[in-house]
Amino acid sequence: MRDFSNDHSALALNTATLGHNIDGHGAGWSPEQVIDACAARGYGGIVFWRHEIGDRAIEIGDRVRAAGMQVAGLCRTPFLTGRDAASNNEIKASIDMAAGLGAGVLTIVTGGTDPNTKGVLDSQKRLAERLSVIEQHAADRQIKLALEPLNPMFGGNRTCLMTTRDALNVCDLVASDWIGVAVDVYHVWWDTTLAQTLETATGRLMGYHLCDWLEDTSDMLLDRGMMGDGVADLKAIRKAVEDAGYSGLCEVEVFSSENWWKRPPGEVLDVFVERFRSHC
Repeated sequence: MRDFSNDHSALALNTATLGHNIDGHGAGWSPEQVIDACAARGYGGIVFWRHEIGDRAIEIGDRVRAAGMQVAGLCRTPFLTGRDAASNNEIKASIDMAAGLGAGVLTIVTGGTDPNTKGVLDSQKRLAERLSVIEQHAADRQIKLALEPLNPMFGGNRTCLMTTRDALNVCDLVASDWIGVAVDVYHVWWDTTLAQTLETATGRLMGYHLCDWLEDTSDMLLDRGMMGDGVADLKAIRKAVEDAGYSGLCEVEVFSSENWWKRPPGEVLDVFVERFRSHC
């Protein structure tokens, strides 16, 4: 397992951590301000959200690289399943945006269960079918598609993948080198079978997302914890991820409308560096 106690060059910021994915939250920093602040603190990369990018993907990606960092990824595709499923053209446009940024990885939050279905298996099959349709477009653009299973409390309206095993099963159905899995602490910390599941995931892990689960979380979406403030076994999860072959950036993603989003962004970025070195 990598030693981060004196090195945070593997740390990446997901900009939602500063409140930038929801209007009215955070300090409202521009992509340029975020890039400069992360570079000044020695971050290794940044993950943006689509609404921040607009038609500036190439410009923003070039600025990140000029600052000595990577565009570690893009969040996220529109939903692929459920009543709010997007068209193939919308999905492909998100792939094109990731390619413009030079992101390499586009995160997929699948969307909920398809209308008139029960359980999740039919929706997972529908997800695999849609991935098969867009997979070649992703390959042509050199973009990996990372399926992110969500905590079961999001099942039904936001996801049809509740475990890492679910996500890997869909990968098996599609059988593409361009489709894999992102592991997010918030969504998997409770899964006692995670380490065993990840033993079968070699070559498929495309992202690792950091935060913590607060024991008395007050909001299922917007009350994630700073690393070390919760009950997730962060080092055990990372060991399982790295034992499965993951050696990429560790992406901090903390949605915290009543705490961290209200603090000065520079302070938040500094705390992440300290916690990454001491707790992750």
